[in-house]
Amino acid sequence: MTMDVELVTVGQRYRYYMRQVLAGHGSRPARGSLREAQAQAGVPAGRWMGRGLAALGLSEGEEVTEDQLRNLFGEGRHPDAGRIGARELAAGRLPEAAERAGALGRRVKVTGADLVFRPPPTVYLMWAFGDEETRRVIEAAHEWAIGRVLEWIEDQAAVIRIGAQGVREVRPVDGLAAARFRHYEARSGRPLLHDHLILSLRGLRPDGKWGAVHSTTLLRNTVAASALYDELVLAAVCSGLGVATEPRTVTPGRRPVMEIAGIPHDLIAWTARRSDQITACRTELEREYVTAVDDDRNPKYAPVVSERARARLNKMAARQTRPPKRTTARSLAELRELWRDSAVRKLGAALIDSLLDLARVAAAAIRARVPAVVDLALAA
Repeated sequence: MTMDVELVTVGQRYRYYMRQVLAGHGSRPARGSLREAQAQAGVPAGRWMGRGLAALGLSEGEEVTEDQLRNLFGEGRHPDAGRIGARELAAGRLPEAAERAGALGRRVKVTGADLVFRPPPTVYLMWAFGDEETRRVIEAAHEWAIGRVLEWIEDQAAVIRIGAQGVREVRPVDGLAAARFRHYEARSGRPLLHDHLILSLRGLRPDGKWGAVHSTTLLRNTVAASALYDELVLAAVCSGLGVATEPRTVTPGRRPVMEIAGIPHDLIAWTARRSDQITACRTELEREYVTAVDDDRNPKYAPVVSERARARLNKMAARQTRPPKRTTARSLAELRELWRDSAVRKLGAALIDSLLDLARVAAAAIRARVPAVVDLALAA
């Protein structure tokens, strides 16, 4: 999948995001603000997005501050709870009333969900090695697709349970709020355009009260949201750059994935240093898993690793093979120079500098094989 989800909780998990993830996956200094850490890491500040911003008095594209993150995701309160409380106190309200004014319903442990969006490898490779216009088109497609997936989540996947024992489910009437953070590289140091969308799991109910978005229901929709993002970002990139997609088999026996046609497999393999480590570790974990669940009483039936079990084992493998955080910051310009030097040594400058041309030639060949008029009934 090209979209993963992890829940954000108050306490240690939230502090991990503030100290490392949102600071550009680096080691944030003990002193200094989040924005200073992001600047040192060479990544931009977070930006607010989502239909739920209006209910919080925030604006689309507004910069996310450290205090707002602490209030909303660290404490489950209004992003501007401090300002609201100070205003209430200045108006003569009691401290308890000022505290309630900045609340978003009852306190909860799970305050958000980290949705990590990354385009398919052929897309972010074209972004890493393309010119300014190519990168602009890809980043715009990436951001547009994230926005559409967020709208889909607001309309189809986000529910608040109300009533006795939560038997009724309602949609957040004003949508949800999210903070988006842009990153450029993978832990391996290879290019990986990706965004962390930290989604607030607080929403307004139809009765005007704040409620908690059901995290389990959201997690069940991860595969659908990931597939939607893939479809949208690929369609936008193909339209903007004049390229086309083709199915590619990544794992024998499993469903192929869609990638930009014309981008060499060897270049995709160049980025796969970390994924190869994860795959090797997962294979060993699967062997141990099969051995553990094998039932000697029923030798006729060989144990099979389910998709759900494989996903859990893949997460375990990712954690076990995770390299340490980098301690030196590099700008995007420095990263692009390092990426190009490494890729050129592997595959040559002629290939690296002509990725868009190769993709367009492959797209032209694909379109030549597709009839100009499609029989919709036959296609259906």
